[in-house]
Parts: sequence; structure tokens; C-alpha cells
Amino acid sequence: MYEEDIMTQYKRIFAALDGGSTQEAVAKRAALLAHYNNADLLFGHVIDSVPYEANGIDFAALCRDGKENLERELSGVFKEIREDHDIKSVEFKVHAGRITDTLVESLIEPFKPDLVICGARGLSNIKYALVGSVSTFLIRNMKCDVLVVKPEDE
Repeated sequence: MYEEDIMTQYKRIFAALDGGSTQEAVAKRAALLAHYNNADLLFGHVIDSVPYEANGIDFAALCRDGKENLERELSGVFKEIREDHDIKSVEFKVHAGRITDTLVESLIEPFKPDLVICGARGLSNIKYALVGSVSTFLIRNMKCDVLVVKPEDE
């Protein structure tokens, strides 16, 4: 009974893709959990707008290109997910903005997940002190469970 309760508690799973070394592992873990929980699954990616804000960039085009690139990079995983009838629904959204704000306000909160999955990028101590970590931010600020997927070589 205990195992059933654990495996059926996640009905809405959000998976944050970051373009880094763990994103395929994040996608696969999200797919596996969505499969076993018959869950809705939303993949989200945020393109950091800060470097482009003064340049007048077309953010809609940037998001389209970013989505196409991620779809291509993860095409095998996404094909399997879309064919899996045990995953209730699957969506993939890309937004531009300040990463943590946009991730939470535009992608995670409207979806109302009960599980957020992200990757650990393994920032150096100096870089972590300067810019922080999305996974740490999510662990501290989400009201739902957060699963951090470590790089496979660790």
C-alpha cells in the first residue's frame, strides 16, 4: 500500500530543461514518473533575456528557435513520450525572461504541478556564489516536491 501511495501522488509534473548536460536525464526521469503516475507532463525552458534586453531582439523568434533546437536535441525522448498512452498529456513551452522569475511565474505556477524536476548543473563555488542555482532556488521556493537530477558522470 505504501508504494502505491508514493507512485500515484504525482498528477502534474513540470520538467525544467536548461540546455545543459542533464536535460536528457531530466526528460527521461520526467517521462518515467509521468508514465507510472498517468500524469500530465509539461516541459519548460526559459531563454535568459538579460543578455539581449538592450539589443531589441525578437524574443518570439528567439523562443521559436530555442524550442526547435530543444525538440531536435531531445527528439528521440519526445517521440517516445508522445507515443506513451500512460502519460495523460504532454506539452513543451519556451519563454524568454529572467530565468527564475519567468520559470516560476510564467511556466510553473500556471501549471500547478505537484512535482518539479530539474537538473543540477554543477556550478563552481564561485559561480554559484555570484549567480546562484536554479535548482536551489526551486528547492527553496516551490510548495511542491522538487527532484534534482544529477549529471550521469557523478
